[in-house]
Amino acid sequence: MNTLLKKSWWKILAVALMVYTITAGLLFDVPRLAILNETIRVLYFHVPMWFGMLILLTVSVVYSIKYLNSPSHRVDSYAIEFANAGIVFGVLGVLSGALWANFTWGSPWSGDPKQNASAIALLIYFAYLILRNSLEDEQQRAKISAIYNIFAFSALIPLLFILPRLTDSLHPGNGGNPGFNAYDLDSKLRLVFYPAVLGWTLMGVWLASLRIRIKALNQKIDEKVEEQYIPTEPTAEHSA
Repeated sequence: MNTLLKKSWWKILAVALMVYTITAGLLFDVPRLAILNETIRVLYFHVPMWFGMLILLTVSVVYSIKYLNSPSHRVDSYAIEFANAGIVFGVLGVLSGALWANFTWGSPWSGDPKQNASAIALLIYFAYLILRNSLEDEQQRAKISAIYNIFAFSALIPLLFILPRLTDSLHPGNGGNPGFNAYDLDSKLRLVFYPAVLGWTLMGVWLASLRIRIKALNQKIDEKVEEQYIPTEPTAEHSA
């Protein structure tokens, strides 16, 4: 993973995909469907953000498990930074979803089970960040947060994919409502949607990689500063 993050080809690909996604998402023709109309363009933004969030949080929890098996500062950095990137995408997903709901449901927040479950999931991950910042001992912080990260991810799956399906919901794909795939009367939607998923995910990985590199540089700087201020014991000649 570390070697891959240092390469540049996938970053160029991420930028190209995002330029394509934003341009096509705003300008390409979309099916004219009742109620949805132009708001179906959220398929290129809101849904890929959630896909990216799930991938990033999955990577984060994998590194948390890896830390518990083999503790290291580098592994802990991967776990927290991929979680940070996933949380950013989660917030963007909720905001874009609220914007879509305002035009299709008449209110940005209607207490829909999917909306409530998403908010609860984000609050659980916000608590994860607060927990990390509340612990001063580095090893204790990494270990406890790794355990909590596994719990948070275990709660995320039923909150987003199981509980909303057990009750009535306005959200596409839940409560008996058809998902966006059922609305895909024009195959052109897929030509933008799949690149959008890859593009948003790569942007999240890029964000996490930048944070990881900054953290590694800060650690090296702190180590050099500590070395400068560590008093050295006088040699025998100097003491004589």
